Amino acid sequence: MLLSRCWFPTAFVAIALAAPADAQSWQNVPRAPLGTFSYDQRAPLDYREEPAASADSSLRTASVSFNSPSAGRVTGLLMRPASAVNNGRTLAGIVVLHGLPGDARGALRSQGPELAKRGAVVLAIDAPWVRRNGMPDMTTRDSVEQVQLMRDLRRAVDVLIARTDVDSTRIGYVGGSYGGAMGTLFVALEPRLRAAALFVADGGLVAHSTAPDGSAVGPLASLSAREQAAWRNAMWPIEPQRFASYITRTPVLLQNGRNDTMVSNEDAESLHKAITSPKAIEWYDSGHGLPRAAFNARVAWLTAQLGLRAAQNP
Repeated sequence: MLLSRCWFPTAFVAIALAAPADAQSWQNVPRAPLGTFSYDQRAPLDYREEPAASADSSLRTASVSFNSPSAGRVTGLLMRPASAVNNGRTLAGIVVLHGLPGDARGALRSQGPELAKRGAVVLAIDAPWVRRNGMPDMTTRDSVEQVQLMRDLRRAVDVLIARTDVDSTRIGYVGGSYGGAMGTLFVALEPRLRAAALFVADGGLVAHSTAPDGSAVGPLASLSAREQAAWRNAMWPIEPQRFASYITRTPVLLQNGRNDTMVSNEDAESLHKAITSPKAIEWYDSGHGLPRAAFNARVAWLTAQLGLRAAQNP
């Protein structure tokens, strides 16, 4: 799923910080404490799964849902190899997040089959705004939903680890565009990830909605100065790139396009620099839609990091 420069908006459980009203003061708002994203890992998952149609007989697909630590139920799709049903904990687990606009179905369709065929249980979830049949709306609800998304993603790891066919030491993450930007925050918060692939990502919703001179761009620019300040004051404390320093051990693959008009080279490079853990950086002569070579490289990198099988038909 691809994002336009006009994509953003998402919300947060209003962090209780004194937030000045002028348009530039958001830059002084502190980063949110890590406890903002905590949840009860012991709470019942109430995981439910229903078989879904699959065009490939070598794979099994299911519609899934489970309790969100914040509210309601997380929805998504799960894909696994058909031949590994009773083989014990032999598979890796991979969480996938879509772009904006987008949903779990599209993300699984694009990322899931190749990874599942190589020996992974792939779980794609819907962001909270998808589940309410909406979009981020440039209000403080965006910050509420971004915090909920982090909890839901961490709960997705709980779902994979609870499975008898998944090796809990081989859990990965894949996210593109919005899913890539949110992935930075997720990887910073989730120590159980062994590897993460982030493609066409920038630093987060604030970075995406802000020009180099600090002015608003895209939908944010249509708001009043007070509305812009309120949104930034709510979002800046949870901007993913501000948490990149917490990524110290998880290997990360970063892929971007040199001609991307939605994520500038400067924004991409700023994120690359902020992540200090072992990382591989790949640039492609493309726009926001990376070429097939990038997908192949991503799969190969995840195969090596998560101990997946080599392609059967190279």
